[in-house]
Amino acid sequence: MLRSMYSGISGLRNFQTKLDVIGNNISNVNTYGFKKGRTIFKDLISQTVAGSSGPMESGARGGVNAKQVGLGSQIAAIDTIHTGGSTQFTGNTLDLAIAGDGFFKVGEDGGDNAFYTRAGNFYMDQAGDLVDGEGRYVLDIDDNKINIPLTATSMSIGQDGSVKYVLPDEDEVQGDAQISITKFSNPGGLEKVGGNLFQISANSGPASTGGPLDEGRGKIESGFLEMSNVDLAEEFTEMIVAQRGFQANTRIITTSDEILQELVNLKR
Repeated sequence: MLRSMYSGISGLRNFQTKLDVIGNNISNVNTYGFKKGRTIFKDLISQTVAGSSGPMESGARGGVNAKQVGLGSQIAAIDTIHTGGSTQFTGNTLDLAIAGDGFFKVGEDGGDNAFYTRAGNFYMDQAGDLVDGEGRYVLDIDDNKINIPLTATSMSIGQDGSVKYVLPDEDEVQGDAQISITKFSNPGGLEKVGGNLFQISANSGPASTGGPLDEGRGKIESGFLEMSNVDLAEEFTEMIVAQRGFQANTRIITTSDEILQELVNLKR
């Protein structure tokens, strides 16, 4: 009898985690570059009441399957789904979206303490360096920061990440910096650290940094931002499923408790 209670408790815990993940997805539906999470369940070990047996050599009887009672469920994985989100046109040259695979690399000049992001809402600081919303430098293919003279009269960013600008009283287009794109063999293994940032983990594989459009990396779209890949219709449906699963597991615990109460009352 207690097995059903503990199975119900494990279900409650798992569906609570699923609701936590769904709630985080919905709260980030308008977060640039956000990648939704997904909760996967698996069963716990089963208690074997009777083992299986094969057919008798005499042929008098056939085989018998094992009799097993499951002991509940557990979390198998909480995946990060790296499908691309829709792009929103902004018209701002420094708003960048990646069409395809890869991440922008941001961090200290030289590439130390680097993080990776799909959110391309970048700015120029007072020195003309290209930075993200928290002041981290956007790094080029050589892990150097990218500087655009404040006196530039116009600028553009190409699909290959090349940053070009025109200075006053000069007709020539200048600039040799190229924004880098970083790929991973297992992007699902990257760890979220908040602020639209990811960092390398033991299972993400090494960072492969290079120019856009090289070796399968995506291209850069200037004047666009990548939206969250959260689908509200899907999340609300999953929320209903999680709610019903939570309610069903509470019913298991309540029913088990009622039966235990009947057993206690047998003595009266």
